[in-house]
Amino acid sequence: MAIASINPATGETLRTFEPLSEDQIEEKLERATETFRSYRRTPFAERARRMTQVAEILEKDKDRFGRTMTTEMGKPLAAAVGEAVKCAWACRYYAEHAERLLADEIVETNASRSYVHYQPLGPVLAVMPWNFPFWQVFRFAAPALMAGNVGLLKHASNVPQCALEIEDIFLRAGFPEGAFQILLIGSGQVRRVLDDPRIRAATLTGSEPAGSQVAAQAGRRIKKTVLELGGSDPFIVMPSADLEAAARTAVQARTINNGQSCIAAKRFIVSEQIAEEFEGRFVRGMEELRVGDPLEAETDVGPLATAEILETLDQQVRESVAAGARLLAGGRRLEQPGNFYAPTVLAGIPEQAPAYREELFGPVAALFRVRNLDDAIRLANTTDFGLGASVWTRDPAERARFIDEIEAGMVFFNGMVVSDPRLPFGGVKHSGYGRELGVHGIREFVNIKTVWIG
Repeated sequence: MAIASINPATGETLRTFEPLSEDQIEEKLERATETFRSYRRTPFAERARRMTQVAEILEKDKDRFGRTMTTEMGKPLAAAVGEAVKCAWACRYYAEHAERLLADEIVETNASRSYVHYQPLGPVLAVMPWNFPFWQVFRFAAPALMAGNVGLLKHASNVPQCALEIEDIFLRAGFPEGAFQILLIGSGQVRRVLDDPRIRAATLTGSEPAGSQVAAQAGRRIKKTVLELGGSDPFIVMPSADLEAAARTAVQARTINNGQSCIAAKRFIVSEQIAEEFEGRFVRGMEELRVGDPLEAETDVGPLATAEILETLDQQVRESVAAGARLLAGGRRLEQPGNFYAPTVLAGIPEQAPAYREELFGPVAALFRVRNLDDAIRLANTTDFGLGASVWTRDPAERARFIDEIEAGMVFFNGMVVSDPRLPFGGVKHSGYGRELGVHGIREFVNIKTVWIG
């Protein structure tokens, strides 16, 4: 079955690609293995020079890369260009800091010398999603390659042109041919690659079922995995919050990337003392968003990435309203070509409704009212996911409670949840395990070797 690039704003098929044959997969695996043998011994200074060149290419050609992202998965063009620039930031961060982050760590023992030494593992398989088609890849690739590993990318099948662009960037920057390769394969071919003994580890960003499958398969082969899965992130607003800033940020946090982000705020948990005012500001903000062609500068929200995602979201909203949820804004597909859905706000959501218990992957917000701090924490934790949380309070005592009791890998106060190359990124519970970015990210795919000299 061909891999197709389809413009979600128009439904037009842009390009199709035939999946790799078994012989072609074998060739890439062997090339990765051979390259690793020499690349792992490349000095940090040389790796940094090449990674800096990657950053320069990303910045120089950011407009072209942005347009490729937008036409393949539908995010507004300005956001896509910004994504390319953010990738350059991650590349520069690891180019500048990798050697220090992986330096030997002296540990005083009864030995004449003892220390921790970090060594690369080998070829790492990355299974990446379409929603941030450059950023998700570079936040893996920059630390992995700076650590001395080599990468093979199985990208989402609806963004093959993004995958090709990324592979070309590393080649243009001077990395050897086998250091970073793409695998144009379907999901059914991932098992064969992951089972191959030459693949030493794997990372996946995607759905909970996909993560569970990869983790189980890798576990049978005793291979390290890092998983960043779904989220149903709470956005909690307490009485001491700056309501204007909170409501304004809430709109952005719900609709970033057309609402298709694992760390997008999805459940808005608001103290009943200020709920009416927040609700009014938030609904007005959602209704004022412009939905349309993502290539136009005035567009705030573009199309959903695929027709299947649009259908799923529309069904979740319709079933939630049928179950008793109140529709405050939106709640419909737009009658035009492409996968467009109106920014939507639901309130009064009963527990049996999909909007109460499921992740909504699109511009649909679920509003909840709570009586107090205890109720806010309880509701925030009433989900299988635990990725990020945004909390709006100026009360130090409340902040301490949220830090201690929110079940999430990240808690942001008075700001929206974002990823930053300097900070670890990841979740708990069904949102996955392991960390990307920061010092923890670069140490995920290394052998942490103890050295003891008597």
